Amino acid sequence: MGMAEAAAKLIEGTLKYPDGTPVQCIISDTTIGGGAEAAKCAEQFSKENVTATLSVTRAGATALKPLIWTRRLLRLYGALTEQSVPVLFTLPLLWRRMHRKVFLHSQFMVTMYRTLMTVQSLQTLQKRFLRFARSSVAIGWMKNKSYVNLGGIAMGIAGSYCNADMFQNYFGIRAEWVDMTEIVRRITLEIYDHDEYDKAFKWVKENCKEGFDLNEGKNFPEIITKSKVVPADKDWEFITKMTIIIRDILYGNKKLDEMGWHEEALGKNAIAGGFQGQRNWTDWLPNADFTEAIMASTFDWNGPKAPTPFATENDTLNGVAMMLGTLVSGSAPCFHDVRTYWSPEACERVTGVKPDGIAQNGFIHLINSGATALDGSGASKNANDEGCMKPFWEMTQDDIKACLNATDWCRANYEYFRGGGFSSHFRCKAEMPVTMLRVNVVDGIGPVLQLAEGYTADLPDEIHNTIDKRTDASWPTTWFVPNLTGEGAFKDVYSVMANWGANHGVTVYGHVGADIITLASMLRIPVNMHNVSDDRIFRPHCWSSFGTEDKQSADYRACATYGPMYK
Repeated sequence: MGMAEAAAKLIEGTLKYPDGTPVQCIISDTTIGGGAEAAKCAEQFSKENVTATLSVTRAGATALKPLIWTRRLLRLYGALTEQSVPVLFTLPLLWRRMHRKVFLHSQFMVTMYRTLMTVQSLQTLQKRFLRFARSSVAIGWMKNKSYVNLGGIAMGIAGSYCNADMFQNYFGIRAEWVDMTEIVRRITLEIYDHDEYDKAFKWVKENCKEGFDLNEGKNFPEIITKSKVVPADKDWEFITKMTIIIRDILYGNKKLDEMGWHEEALGKNAIAGGFQGQRNWTDWLPNADFTEAIMASTFDWNGPKAPTPFATENDTLNGVAMMLGTLVSGSAPCFHDVRTYWSPEACERVTGVKPDGIAQNGFIHLINSGATALDGSGASKNANDEGCMKPFWEMTQDDIKACLNATDWCRANYEYFRGGGFSSHFRCKAEMPVTMLRVNVVDGIGPVLQLAEGYTADLPDEIHNTIDKRTDASWPTTWFVPNLTGEGAFKDVYSVMANWGANHGVTVYGHVGADIITLASMLRIPVNMHNVSDDRIFRPHCWSSFGTEDKQSADYRACATYGPMYK
């Protein structure tokens, strides 16, 4: 029981739910030595909404044989034993027995010799416990929530197609659809909290400074000028209302119930969402760039808040990547276009300056049409006064102010946003660790995940100012440098770009690729591309039964064999 209490203390003292509250561990009322105790424990856990179980023992395999046979519980088994006990022999016997069961895909295992325990091995054990727990919390948090599609498919983008079966079978998430006209209806009928609107609008005017206007001096044709139905000086009012309304659609708002709007007050029990925007909305109404950016940020007019994964162009696959990334990292998910690869030679030819430092082998331009979380500016500071991104519960007023000061809001380019609006505009000047990820769908396989750990780069002005203008200088820019391994997709920076599955990707703070791989294995989503070292990877023990030489192939075959978690 002491080992269980120690494990619970580690988890509860380290991990938090996405809402910032500490993770809760339920300890069985009794140790388990036989079927009766296992049944009693299973009954207790069934009443506590337990997502995963961690079983620990000092006695090797014997104490682990009476298991809780519940199919969808994720399980981690840990054995800490004296060197004289042949745990490495007896545990495999147990696992071979378990491999014949239909739910063996959920089993993780760690073993340690007590007499060989070192500081390093203890840290490895703790990391694996926490990696398992962090991924389990993510799975439990997303289950039975919804992904809300505001609108439909943007401009024929394949990623914008919402596959309801994929969401249900792989994530336990329900797909919801809300027509974009619902936003117009609520604005017209004033179905929003008027007091909060006043507060939010005041905050916007005081903190969201306007940047340059790309439209100045241009002589637009009538088809563009007559398409803007919201006057330019009313854009911020419209956008602020739209942001509050979209948040209410996702999460509900008790204030609406007090106003008599009972159904609207309920929300959709969302965990993520996306906004179609282009072009049925943006051809005549202000874009949702501010909405998407502030939803995904760790703060708004009410102060620090949990970030909402909210996808530009309703790219549902990037929305999933945003959700997975923020669940394991706790940081804001930053939506990007994976725009261009720049070799050192091309950079020098165009700008006259050859990149050095971490960008010496080339870099990738990450940019988006104004809808990137403000945390991505890297303006927050850690204890060493370095630029970083933080979980919302660590965001201070100084951090929030720094992110706002690092960002200005440029009026949307009327050439493709006829309805106007404002785009968040910043330049990430921090050199900080990030993980870029993306989910793609392959016919015959299903969802696959790719990730690249690396760093953001602060390029010299001579490089930044020249290249940044080649796309749209009013959009937020991040220069990304992946960690290279010299092999495969990470042979060089070009290979990372060439093997990326779409022109969209997500960055979250930190090198969390190992956590994402563990989570993907639990969800039975194969990882087709990563640069995480083998010693950090922690997958279910039975993955080794599909081969130990080619682990990527084993991952694909294991995921195909066991199939989606909820199917």
